[in-house]
Amino acid sequence: QVRRGLRTPQLPIWLCSLAGRHGVLFGTDSLLLSDWKAERVFHLYFYSGQREQRETARLRIDTHSHPWEEDPGEGPSSPGERRPSLEMAIRTKWAGATVHWNGTEPFF
Repeated sequence: QVRRGLRTPQLPIWLCSLAGRHGVLFGTDSLLLSDWKAERVFHLYFYSGQREQRETARLRIDTHSHPWEEDPGEGPSSPGERRPSLEMAIRTKWAGATVHWNGTEPFF
């Protein structure tokens, strides 16, 4: 039997299966679970344990960005523009969010 505290996480965490590979997407701000105002700009971390990932990726998510604030080649729905699967998975929760990889080369 699962204990009560294990059924309700204290921090946001998602197990991801992207392109047949698994990883963990998580946040360190517990307000993401209870306060919609915390969903404006926040950080999520992704770790897959894959060889090509040397350290946990720190992603900055901006749910209220505007298209004119993005880099010219970064339109999330530009025709012919391929986005990393991880970004697309994040956008299933926060549609239209801008994902900044903070210097990490996008993978997945």
